[in-house]
Amino acid sequence: MTKLYDDPDRFSDDMLAGFLDAHADRVVGVPGGVVRATETPAGKVAVVVGGGSGHYPAFCGVVGPGFADGAVVGNIFTSPSAQEAYTVGRAAANTGGLLFSTGNYAGDVMNFTLAQQKLQQEGVDTRVVFVTDDIASAPATEIERRRGIAGDFVVFKVAGAAAEAGYDLDGVERVARLANDRTRTLGVAFAGCTLPGAATPLFDVADGTMGVGLGIHGEPGIEDAALPSAADLARQLVDGVLAEAPQEQSRRIGVILNGLGATKYEELFVLWRTVARLLRDAGYTIVDPEVGELVTSLDMAGCSLTVVYLDEELERLWHAPADTPAYRKGVLSPDSVRDRRTVTEAEQGTIAQGVADDATRAAADIVVAALSAMAAAVADKEEELGRIDAVAGDGDHGRGMVRGTAAAVDAARKSQAAGNGPGRVLVAAGEAWAARAGGTSGVLWGAALAALGSRIGDGKPDATAVVEGVRASYGALTALGGAKPGDKTMLDALLPFADSLAASAAAGEPLTAAWTGAAQASEEAAQATAQLRPQVGRARPLAEKSVGTPDAGAVSMALCLRVVGGVLADTRVNSR
Repeated sequence: MTKLYDDPDRFSDDMLAGFLDAHADRVVGVPGGVVRATETPAGKVAVVVGGGSGHYPAFCGVVGPGFADGAVVGNIFTSPSAQEAYTVGRAAANTGGLLFSTGNYAGDVMNFTLAQQKLQQEGVDTRVVFVTDDIASAPATEIERRRGIAGDFVVFKVAGAAAEAGYDLDGVERVARLANDRTRTLGVAFAGCTLPGAATPLFDVADGTMGVGLGIHGEPGIEDAALPSAADLARQLVDGVLAEAPQEQSRRIGVILNGLGATKYEELFVLWRTVARLLRDAGYTIVDPEVGELVTSLDMAGCSLTVVYLDEELERLWHAPADTPAYRKGVLSPDSVRDRRTVTEAEQGTIAQGVADDATRAAADIVVAALSAMAAAVADKEEELGRIDAVAGDGDHGRGMVRGTAAAVDAARKSQAAGNGPGRVLVAAGEAWAARAGGTSGVLWGAALAALGSRIGDGKPDATAVVEGVRASYGALTALGGAKPGDKTMLDALLPFADSLAASAAAGEPLTAAWTGAAQASEEAAQATAQLRPQVGRARPLAEKSVGTPDAGAVSMALCLRVVGGVLADTRVNSR
């Protein structure tokens, strides 16, 4: 259990503050994460890594010469927001371009891609490499759907070494993709991890068993198996990673035996004793092995084995020196570089000002009231949403929704106070939700609110505008997330709502009545997702375990739509 914390909701922020103080000579904080304390030299490619927190030394612990130039740090097990990735990337980049790298999770893919697009629009040549090393998360025929786990470290290390050696952006991207293509990982869990403030772990592992194919965000294994001896586990891990050796395979390999947070180094060394022998018996030469904690999962008990099949270039980069707070290798020559100018929150923009009439102000008041009701409702259901999410995910959905709605309410109130109408208030709320909550649901809810706000505008919206705004929200989610109805996502609750709302409004029902009926359809559809198998996101590898439990995103969507209906009824909004 994670025992030391002050406010569980600020655990990541408090952790980062302590990390920055402890390593003030090496790194500085910027909104969204950390960068090196020295500026990136002109012409050097900046390598920025990142993801959710809870994985130390990944990700902030590997910022330094020979490794990363910056790290984006999200909430625990939650993707950083696009704004956070943008801010860290902007602070790290100089004139040599920028490479982002992160695990292949839906939230990371969306947020880092959006940050890439924004940076490119500003003239910063930016590339993104998503790591796909986890052999348990998808078959070999669907490698592009695999998630990134401890193999993240390999790709980050190779990319950072290449950038330090003077490779241009094309070259850094090339070797990062090569390292990803030649890296394979298999992991097992002996016990689940516990989020700060939680009384129970995200998943349980029965005595005498282990979960095979775990995820580093607290996801349980793909299947359960009897807990073997160290020697038998070594054989299982080695057989798994060697089964996918490249056809033109090298006989020289980099290897990581990674502890996930609660497995003692002594245990890892016992396991390594057999792992090393089996790899050598299979004809491989082990180059610079790493045995220890490199990519953890809070207090999870478990381990993973990673192999990267080296060619001459990858071996040179794998062997190259590095000097970071958590990882040091070889000796780097000192650089004469200047201190960095930090980026402050104040440099990120101001609130747009508007002039609202009485009707517009009343509509903005309703938006703020609706968002406040949503925030109260998800705070009340935080534990339940987390429990549902933990069945086949990482259990952070409730906490993410609480952070997102709180940020949305705060931004909405500020926009309202600045004299803005409902459209601008919704856009401000959406931007804040995406920026502060991060993760898949954060960026999707942010896009949905922004699309709704853009469509209804700053006048007093009628029923037609609201229906079209909801349709615009649905379109934004499908375009951004790539999911479709039946994939077991929030869309399965939103589409029935949108269809019912449109039909009722077209039949002449007042907006409040139409919304209430549509919210009921949404709740029924959300519960019906229990029979679906997830096709996208973190729950997809655990599709069978997910059957019987509704999708957390669909449940929270239906919950929010229902309480908004209550606000509309209380304010007697009967516009047509």
